[in-house]
Amino acid sequence: MARLIDKSVPKFLLVGVLNTLVGAGIMFALFNLAGWPYWAATASNYLVGGVLSYFLNKYFTFQNKERSWAQVGKFALTVAVCWLIAYGIARPLTAWALSGQAVKVQENVSMLVGMCLYTGLNYFGQRFFAFQKKRA
Repeated sequence: MARLIDKSVPKFLLVGVLNTLVGAGIMFALFNLAGWPYWAATASNYLVGGVLSYFLNKYFTFQNKERSWAQVGKFALTVAVCWLIAYGIARPLTAWALSGQAVKVQENVSMLVGMCLYTGLNYFGQRFFAFQKKRA
Protein backbone atom coordinates (compact mmCIF):
# COMPACT_ATOMS: atom_id res chain seq x y z
CA MET A 1 0.00 0.00 0.00
CA ALA A 2 2.88 2.38 0.77
CA ARG A 3 4.06 1.92 -2.82
CA LEU A 4 0.71 3.17 -4.13
CA ILE A 5 0.24 6.03 -1.69
CA ASP A 6 3.27 8.05 -0.62
CA LYS A 7 4.28 11.62 0.33
CA SER A 8 3.10 12.88 -3.07
CA VAL A 9 -0.57 12.41 -2.10
CA PRO A 10 -0.90 15.54 0.10
CA LYS A 11 0.87 17.64 -2.55
CA PHE A 12 -1.37 16.20 -5.26
CA LEU A 13 -4.46 17.01 -3.18
CA LEU A 14 -3.24 20.57 -2.57
CA VAL A 15 -2.74 21.08 -6.31
CA GLY A 16 -6.17 19.50 -6.80
CA VAL A 17 -7.80 22.04 -4.49
CA LEU A 18 -6.33 24.88 -6.51
CA ASN A 19 -7.32 23.20 -9.79
CA THR A 20 -10.81 22.58 -8.42
CA LEU A 21 -11.31 26.21 -7.50
CA VAL A 22 -10.26 27.32 -10.98
CA GLY A 23 -11.62 24.51 -13.14
CA ALA A 24 -14.86 23.75 -11.31
CA GLY A 25 -15.66 27.45 -11.17
CA ILE A 26 -15.32 27.61 -14.94
CA MET A 27 -17.22 24.33 -15.47
CA PHE A 28 -20.23 25.22 -13.31
CA ALA A 29 -20.38 28.79 -14.63
CA LEU A 30 -20.35 27.62 -18.24
CA PHE A 31 -22.95 24.91 -17.56
CA ASN A 32 -25.32 26.86 -15.31
CA LEU A 33 -24.84 30.48 -16.42
CA ALA A 34 -23.75 30.23 -20.05
CA GLY A 35 -25.89 27.19 -20.89
CA TRP A 36 -23.07 25.09 -22.29
CA PRO A 37 -23.80 21.36 -22.71
CA TYR A 38 -22.55 18.82 -20.14
CA TRP A 39 -19.58 17.46 -22.13
CA ALA A 40 -18.39 20.90 -23.29
CA ALA A 41 -18.59 22.36 -19.77
CA THR A 42 -16.76 19.42 -18.18
CA ALA A 43 -14.10 19.45 -20.92
CA SER A 44 -13.45 23.16 -20.31
CA ASN A 45 -12.64 22.33 -16.68
CA TYR A 46 -9.90 19.93 -17.72
CA LEU A 47 -8.52 22.02 -20.56
CA VAL A 48 -7.98 25.03 -18.30
CA GLY A 49 -7.14 23.04 -15.18
CA GLY A 50 -4.92 20.71 -17.19
CA VAL A 51 -2.41 23.40 -18.02
CA LEU A 52 -2.22 24.52 -14.40
CA SER A 53 -2.12 20.92 -13.18
CA TYR A 54 0.67 19.94 -15.58
CA PHE A 55 3.12 22.50 -14.27
CA LEU A 56 2.19 22.23 -10.59
CA ASN A 57 2.20 18.43 -10.51
CA LYS A 58 5.30 18.09 -12.68
CA TYR A 59 7.48 20.42 -10.62
CA PHE A 60 5.83 20.56 -7.18
CA THR A 61 4.07 17.22 -6.62
CA PHE A 62 6.24 14.72 -8.47
CA GLN A 63 9.39 16.87 -8.83
CA ASN A 64 9.95 15.60 -12.34
CA LYS A 65 12.79 17.24 -14.27
CA GLU A 66 12.28 15.49 -17.60
CA ARG A 67 11.61 17.76 -20.56
CA SER A 68 9.99 16.13 -23.54
CA TRP A 69 6.98 16.37 -25.79
CA ALA A 70 6.39 12.69 -25.08
CA GLN A 71 5.78 13.52 -21.43
CA VAL A 72 3.35 16.30 -22.39
CA GLY A 73 1.55 13.77 -24.60
CA LYS A 74 1.41 11.21 -21.79
CA PHE A 75 -0.01 13.86 -19.44
CA ALA A 76 -2.64 14.93 -22.00
CA LEU A 77 -3.57 11.29 -22.65
CA THR A 78 -3.89 10.67 -18.90
CA VAL A 79 -6.17 13.68 -18.46
CA ALA A 80 -8.32 12.74 -21.47
CA VAL A 81 -8.73 9.08 -20.50
CA CYS A 82 -9.47 9.89 -16.85
CA TRP A 83 -12.00 12.56 -17.91
CA LEU A 84 -13.82 10.20 -20.29
CA ILE A 85 -13.92 7.35 -17.77
CA ALA A 86 -14.90 9.49 -14.76
CA TYR A 87 -17.64 11.49 -16.43
CA GLY A 88 -18.74 8.55 -18.56
CA ILE A 89 -19.41 6.61 -15.35
CA ALA A 90 -20.72 9.53 -13.31
CA ARG A 91 -23.42 10.66 -15.73
CA PRO A 92 -25.40 7.41 -16.08
CA LEU A 93 -24.79 6.46 -12.44
CA THR A 94 -26.12 9.78 -11.19
CA ALA A 95 -29.04 9.74 -13.66
CA TRP A 96 -30.02 6.34 -12.30
CA ALA A 97 -29.55 7.30 -8.62
CA LEU A 98 -31.42 10.60 -9.01
CA SER A 99 -33.97 9.46 -11.59
CA GLY A 100 -36.76 11.42 -9.89
CA GLN A 101 -34.85 14.72 -10.01
CA ALA A 102 -34.65 17.32 -12.76
CA VAL A 103 -32.01 16.73 -15.43
CA LYS A 104 -30.20 19.93 -14.36
CA VAL A 105 -29.89 18.57 -10.80
CA GLN A 106 -28.72 15.18 -12.09
CA GLU A 107 -26.05 16.72 -14.29
CA ASN A 108 -24.77 19.11 -11.59
CA VAL A 109 -24.46 16.20 -9.14
CA SER A 110 -22.89 14.12 -11.91
CA MET A 111 -20.23 16.79 -12.36
CA LEU A 112 -19.39 16.58 -8.65
CA VAL A 113 -19.24 12.78 -8.75
CA GLY A 114 -17.15 12.93 -11.93
CA MET A 115 -14.68 15.29 -10.26
CA CYS A 116 -14.18 12.82 -7.40
CA LEU A 117 -13.71 9.84 -9.72
CA TYR A 118 -11.39 11.86 -11.92
CA THR A 119 -9.18 12.86 -8.98
CA GLY A 120 -8.48 9.26 -7.97
CA LEU A 121 -7.92 8.01 -11.51
CA ASN A 122 -5.77 11.00 -12.41
CA TYR A 123 -3.46 10.62 -9.40
CA PHE A 124 -2.50 7.10 -10.41
CA GLY A 125 -2.28 8.02 -14.09
CA GLN A 126 0.05 10.93 -13.43
CA ARG A 127 2.16 9.16 -10.84
CA PHE A 128 2.63 5.85 -12.63
CA PHE A 129 2.37 6.95 -16.28
CA ALA A 130 2.81 10.64 -17.07
CA PHE A 131 5.43 11.50 -14.42
CA GLN A 132 6.74 8.01 -13.72
CA LYS A 133 10.24 8.10 -12.26
CA LYS A 134 12.83 6.47 -14.42
CA ARG A 135 14.44 3.42 -12.86
CA ALA A 136 18.17 3.58 -12.45
